[in-house]
Amino acid sequence: MSITSEEKQKQIARFQRNHKDTGSSEVQAAILTAKIKSLTDHFKVHKKDHHSRRGMLGLVSRRKKVLDYLKNTDYQKYLKTIQDLELRK
Repeated sequence: MSITSEEKQKQIARFQRNHKDTGSSEVQAAILTAKIKSLTDHFKVHKKDHHSRRGMLGLVSRRKKVLDYLKNTDYQKYLKTIQDLELRK
Protein backbone atom coordinates (compact mmCIF):
# COMPACT_ATOMS: atom_id res chain seq x y z
CA MET A 1 0.00 0.00 0.00
CA SER A 2 2.97 2.31 0.44
CA ILE A 3 5.23 3.46 -2.34
CA THR A 4 8.60 1.84 -2.91
CA SER A 5 11.85 3.63 -2.20
CA GLU A 6 12.59 3.69 -5.94
CA GLU A 7 9.30 5.48 -6.62
CA LYS A 8 10.04 7.92 -3.81
CA GLN A 9 13.52 8.64 -5.19
CA LYS A 10 12.04 9.13 -8.65
CA GLN A 11 9.59 11.73 -7.30
CA ILE A 12 12.37 13.48 -5.37
CA ALA A 13 14.60 13.62 -8.47
CA ARG A 14 11.73 14.98 -10.56
CA PHE A 15 10.68 17.79 -8.22
CA GLN A 16 13.82 18.76 -6.27
CA ARG A 17 15.14 22.32 -6.52
CA ASN A 18 18.80 21.29 -6.30
CA HIS A 19 20.71 18.03 -5.86
CA LYS A 20 20.46 18.11 -2.03
CA ASP A 21 16.78 19.02 -1.81
CA THR A 22 14.59 16.29 -0.36
CA GLY A 23 12.00 18.19 1.65
CA SER A 24 10.76 21.19 -0.27
CA SER A 25 7.05 21.74 -0.64
CA GLU A 26 7.06 20.49 -4.21
CA VAL A 27 8.79 17.24 -3.23
CA GLN A 28 6.46 16.70 -0.28
CA ALA A 29 3.40 17.20 -2.46
CA ALA A 30 4.78 14.80 -5.09
CA ILE A 31 5.48 12.06 -2.53
CA LEU A 32 2.05 12.46 -0.94
CA THR A 33 0.42 12.32 -4.37
CA ALA A 34 2.25 9.09 -5.19
CA LYS A 35 1.08 7.56 -1.91
CA ILE A 36 -2.51 8.67 -2.55
CA LYS A 37 -2.49 7.19 -6.06
CA SER A 38 -1.13 3.93 -4.67
CA LEU A 39 -3.89 3.77 -2.08
CA THR A 40 -6.52 4.63 -4.68
CA ASP A 41 -5.48 1.57 -6.68
CA HIS A 42 -5.61 -0.48 -3.47
CA PHE A 43 -9.20 0.61 -2.82
CA LYS A 44 -10.32 -0.55 -6.25
CA VAL A 45 -9.58 -4.10 -5.09
CA HIS A 46 -10.33 -3.80 -1.35
CA LYS A 47 -13.53 -1.79 -1.19
CA LYS A 48 -14.18 -2.38 2.52
CA ASP A 49 -10.76 -1.35 3.84
CA HIS A 50 -12.01 1.59 5.88
CA HIS A 51 -8.96 1.80 8.15
CA SER A 52 -6.65 2.53 5.23
CA ARG A 53 -9.23 4.90 3.77
CA ARG A 54 -9.03 6.99 6.94
CA GLY A 55 -5.24 7.10 6.56
CA MET A 56 -5.60 8.19 2.95
CA LEU A 57 -7.88 11.04 4.00
CA GLY A 58 -5.13 12.18 6.35
CA LEU A 59 -2.65 12.13 3.46
CA VAL A 60 -5.05 14.17 1.31
CA SER A 61 -5.39 16.71 4.12
CA ARG A 62 -1.62 16.94 4.57
CA ARG A 63 -1.14 17.42 0.81
CA LYS A 64 -3.74 20.18 0.83
CA LYS A 65 -1.87 21.98 3.61
CA VAL A 66 1.45 21.68 1.77
CA LEU A 67 -0.10 22.99 -1.45
CA ASP A 68 -1.79 25.86 0.40
CA TYR A 69 1.58 26.82 1.89
CA LEU A 70 3.17 26.70 -1.56
CA LYS A 71 0.31 28.75 -3.00
CA ASN A 72 0.79 31.46 -0.36
CA THR A 73 4.58 31.62 -0.66
CA ASP A 74 5.25 31.15 -4.39
CA TYR A 75 2.22 31.10 -6.65
CA GLN A 76 4.14 30.30 -9.86
CA LYS A 77 5.74 27.19 -8.33
CA TYR A 78 2.29 26.20 -7.05
CA LEU A 79 0.82 26.38 -10.55
CA LYS A 80 3.73 24.42 -12.02
CA THR A 81 3.49 21.75 -9.32
CA ILE A 82 -0.27 21.38 -9.79
CA GLN A 83 0.24 21.03 -13.52
CA ASP A 84 3.10 18.52 -13.19
CA LEU A 85 1.18 16.39 -10.68
CA GLU A 86 -1.96 16.55 -12.87
CA LEU A 87 -4.17 17.40 -9.89
CA ARG A 88 -6.44 20.04 -11.35
CA LYS A 89 -7.31 21.20 -14.83
